[in-house]
Amino acid sequence: MKRVVVFGTTGSGKSWLAERLAARTGLRVVELDALYWGRDWQPAPLDLFRHRVECEIRDGGPEDGWIVVGIYGQVRDLTWSAADTLVWLDLPRPLVMGRLLRRTWRRIRTREELWGTGNRETFRQAFLSKQSILLWGWRTHALNRDRFERACADLPPGKTVIRLRSPRDVERFLASA
Repeated sequence: MKRVVVFGTTGSGKSWLAERLAARTGLRVVELDALYWGRDWQPAPLDLFRHRVECEIRDGGPEDGWIVVGIYGQVRDLTWSAADTLVWLDLPRPLVMGRLLRRTWRRIRTREELWGTGNRETFRQAFLSKQSILLWGWRTHALNRDRFERACADLPPGKTVIRLRSPRDVERFLASA
């Protein structure tokens, strides 16, 4: 396990898991959100985003390893093809939504800056907007599960997929890493 992609629906705990896995393995974390989002929530142009991802996962030699965090379809061909291990956080919707609500509320209260961009979540964005991360999480949970099942079924031989369906699965995985 040298090149890992951690993916799952919004709020499933991808970054949390990647940080803990990095602490156990010494692999560096590549946060796709940090490569995608610019100031004022402006997305990077596709060519720039792909270039950034390519630079982060480029083969630097036998010692080079990483943990990519995220599910951006625009770069999945790059990240999944380069990975040897795919870790899918497939947790139940009530658990994910509770975590997403707590994380969002914490970020609003603390005015946490995201990815060094100056971006912050706001009450208005989270609770009063059609672009709400909470609404997005609710709407995409089942869709993502179906999409990820199909994507994993189409993987070429030689890829390891680890599907974690509960907090207990996550803890067991981390203990064995």
